Amino acid sequence: MSDGSVSMCRIAHLTSVHRRNDTRIFLKQCRTLAAHGYAVTLVVADGQGDAFRDGVAIVDVGSSAGRLQRMVGTTARVFARAVALDADVYHLHDPELIPAGLRLKRLGKTVIFDAHEDVSAQLLSKPYLGPLSRRALSTAFGLYQRFACARFDGIVAATPLIRDKFLPINACTVEVANYPMPAEFDATARWADKADEVCYVGGIEAIRGIRELVRACALLHSPARLSLAGQFSEPALEAEVRSYPGWQRVDAHGMLERAGVRQVMTRAIAGLVTLHPVVNYLDSMPVKMFEYMASGIPVIASRFPLFRDIVEGARCGLCVDPNDPREIAAAIDFLMANPGIARTMGANGRKAVLEKYNWPAQAARLTDFYGAITHAKQTVAPC
Repeated sequence: MSDGSVSMCRIAHLTSVHRRNDTRIFLKQCRTLAAHGYAVTLVVADGQGDAFRDGVAIVDVGSSAGRLQRMVGTTARVFARAVALDADVYHLHDPELIPAGLRLKRLGKTVIFDAHEDVSAQLLSKPYLGPLSRRALSTAFGLYQRFACARFDGIVAATPLIRDKFLPINACTVEVANYPMPAEFDATARWADKADEVCYVGGIEAIRGIRELVRACALLHSPARLSLAGQFSEPALEAEVRSYPGWQRVDAHGMLERAGVRQVMTRAIAGLVTLHPVVNYLDSMPVKMFEYMASGIPVIASRFPLFRDIVEGARCGLCVDPNDPREIAAAIDFLMANPGIARTMGANGRKAVLEKYNWPAQAARLTDFYGAITHAKQTVAPC
């Protein structure tokens, strides 16, 4: 460390995968730390060049053509730039950067790993892997991650389940949930001004329920349309669902910046998060669900125990079988036919975000955690 003061502490957030304006990495973590006096640099690989924004220096190592090139060439460039920065703390945001983190540790650096997802569980649901391959790869990655993360100086976990998995590996583990920034979302729109739309925001994949959502559109009795804000994971999947009769009721906007996402949510009468019941989603905390709530619109969510606890606990939406287009369609039709109930559910969700599921509370956890790491304390509340 340069010294014990926050203002002299140089932090480098590293990603080879995420965009420079990633909500969790840049908008929340980097900006929060910069506002608290840390000198923050974000290293990205998107080919958009260097920049300085909201107190954060953004350093670009250039984009890659494909996954293999990214995992080899891009990670090497990220590591080289990280070393050149000579930061006090390195905060890794991608599992493929774990080897770089170990190399930084060997150079005597302080390294934090940010576990956005439970990757071992995620590998068990990859459709392009066979059952035996999934299990073997999940086990091998889990062992390697355990080995590496025990040697890092701290772990930031995005959910309680991920936190609990890492605590036996590294005692300095803190949960920093990906809750929304309430001020970012407009919940003041008049219900009478809303469009006949429901929305889905996020990556568009089969296991996130796109087939069932489009099929549900063909079963609607109301005039509702589905507004999609996100990018398809596979061209073949997009071509497939475009051939469904329900696609005539879909408005596909592609990837939108934050302002566009807010507009989509403001127009909608409900937000959809009908993820499939795969192991990686059953205990997940999808940011889109809380962003719908922050926008003051009801949520139509998968009937998982955790989702039910949140949605039904806050009385802010409906839970459905994500594999049943008829249930999804019935939920949409119900909210369309009952705007008073929908408005009340939306207000309940907004209230829950303001009181509980919000970023300011998580920001305090993050800064406390960094205070513990940078001041090299043995025992502090987050750890």
